[in-house]
Amino acid sequence: MQIAVPTSREQLWALLAEAAEIEHHLMCCYLYAAFSLKQSSEESLSDSEMEAVNRWRREIVAVSVEEMGHLTIVCNILSSLGAPAHFVHQNFPIAPGYHPAGIVVKLAPFDRQTLAHFIYLERPDGTDIADGDGFEPPRRYSRSLDMNRLMTVCTDYETVGELYRSVAAGLKHLSVLMGESTLFVGDPEHQLDEDVAQLPGLKTVRCLETALSAIDSIVRQGEGADSESVDSHYQRFLRMGYEYDALLQERADFCPARAGAINPVMRPPLTQEDRLWIREEPAAALLDLGNALYNHCLRCVALAYGDVGRPTQTALVAAGIELMHLLGSVATKLSSLPANASATGVTAGLSFATVRSAAAMIGEAGSIEVLIERMHEISIRCEKLASAYPDLQTMLRATGAATDHLAKRLAGHAERCRREEEAMRDSAQVGVVAEAVAPQPAPPQPLIQRDGAKIIRGSAVDLVYDGPRCIHARHCVLELPAVFKANTPGEWIHPEAATAEALITVAHMCPSGAIGYRRRDGGQEEMAPAVNLVQLRENGPLGIRAQLILDGIPVGMRAVLCRCGASANKPFCDGSHNAIHFQASGEPDTVASQPLAQRGGPLNIDPETDGPLLVSGSVEICSGTGRTINRTTTTRLCRCGGSGNKPFCDGTHRANGFRS
Repeated sequence: MQIAVPTSREQLWALLAEAAEIEHHLMCCYLYAAFSLKQSSEESLSDSEMEAVNRWRREIVAVSVEEMGHLTIVCNILSSLGAPAHFVHQNFPIAPGYHPAGIVVKLAPFDRQTLAHFIYLERPDGTDIADGDGFEPPRRYSRSLDMNRLMTVCTDYETVGELYRSVAAGLKHLSVLMGESTLFVGDPEHQLDEDVAQLPGLKTVRCLETALSAIDSIVRQGEGADSESVDSHYQRFLRMGYEYDALLQERADFCPARAGAINPVMRPPLTQEDRLWIREEPAAALLDLGNALYNHCLRCVALAYGDVGRPTQTALVAAGIELMHLLGSVATKLSSLPANASATGVTAGLSFATVRSAAAMIGEAGSIEVLIERMHEISIRCEKLASAYPDLQTMLRATGAATDHLAKRLAGHAERCRREEEAMRDSAQVGVVAEAVAPQPAPPQPLIQRDGAKIIRGSAVDLVYDGPRCIHARHCVLELPAVFKANTPGEWIHPEAATAEALITVAHMCPSGAIGYRRRDGGQEEMAPAVNLVQLRENGPLGIRAQLILDGIPVGMRAVLCRCGASANKPFCDGSHNAIHFQASGEPDTVASQPLAQRGGPLNIDPETDGPLLVSGSVEICSGTGRTINRTTTTRLCRCGGSGNKPFCDGTHRANGFRS
């Protein structure tokens, strides 16, 4: 089949919008299948079968994440061409004619035919394989029209790889016709890149070369990849199919998934064909909650494409990632609940329904207040549902608490941005260069005795000992043995045995922040360092020196955070790296970077659920010997222990089953 070539910017926008929706639809289909998989061997699975199912779940979710990466790449190309990011999509089930006849997408629980359908959708061009039973197109039709029209038209394509060939041909044609500088008019600062979104292969699109490279990364990773590419989605699903067949050979009634609904919908449908109304409670209420989380994730990521600035862009994408994690637990629970009294034995599932305003927020930082408002609404609804359905109480209250915490974290970010903008305006008014402003001391922390922490009163200085954060660096017991009497029964810290200056000196030497202080003599409290540092310890944790805000909570100026993945006190280190013989260089290669305009200030570290540490704020990452590895304002640091690019995250946490 001859590929269609867009003849105008408008036609190219339309083709990319379809590509975005294809990627989005595939992502939803894969996630739906993953959420339907059984969760324990108590659901009629042997231990070996459960091991395979857990591995498949991780693999399908990993492919789904890569589909999200493809969607984001397409949005980057759209943005580079002057169009908005496209995160809305047609709700399931997809009407015939919306995609070509051979592109059938519907939400279905995981079974051998669903897997065969995934293989068919991801097949390389020219591969002769059959689609899964039950996924036949309802009718044959042709959408092809002459693309040399003023209004956008639809075109047919056999595979998704063919669709991307049309996009690439259009980019080349219009670059010659219009000139690259005229075609690529979007602001690159509005796009997402790998540092912000942590999605494989995500690059900023600035010209024809970078656009074609972005498309090539999609094709190589999934749709249209060479049939011999072992890491393509096609090959990964094929291997899953071979293993599925082997398990069926061992037990003919092997069933890895729950009996989920096909194309669940939230409201009574006009026709009952190929869809099921989720009307049983609490499934209907949980479906409403799940779709609210899903839509809010889309809003956060869509807003990140606006004129919001790099720190806010990072915070918005991080919020979207956290909402997707919350969505996973809700959707998995939903798949275990009865769907409709008229469908005996069928369980519910997430419908991924979007609303017309899903991506219609004003692209500026002030819209964050609207996002926060919605998060509080979701949190309140979780509490109401928890009271109404005691069996779901634990999951719902955890979801509500996490959403509320996320709202507060985002609100804290917005407030910090506001203060920084005011400070910059004030500095400009008086002609003061920001770099010349002396670092100001951080406000004293309140004397709050959190779990495991003790406040030991002294005449001039109160010592604060937070035992769970201690990594036994032993500066305290070696420098002031009269104050810190190790292995002594009862009270072992005696601040009256040393001067205020000596106590403060040894507190500053404590790398973990387990020892802090509050002055009672009117002296200077601990100041924020002039330069924020993350220092790597050979085969060990991350040492932090900064005015540190950890998961939205100020925790002082010093901390030691786990990067082996084994700590029982995450995100803090508890010494587990020694027990597991963790291997990680303290002297990785230097990354090319430029000096930072500001080297201090608050440093935000937000642990992503089952993922890396998201660092935002000026920071210098140093080796154990003090060599600068990187200088940045945004990065993600590995804490699963598996990254091949330590200390930076490379996405391995999605494959190795890391849980935080």
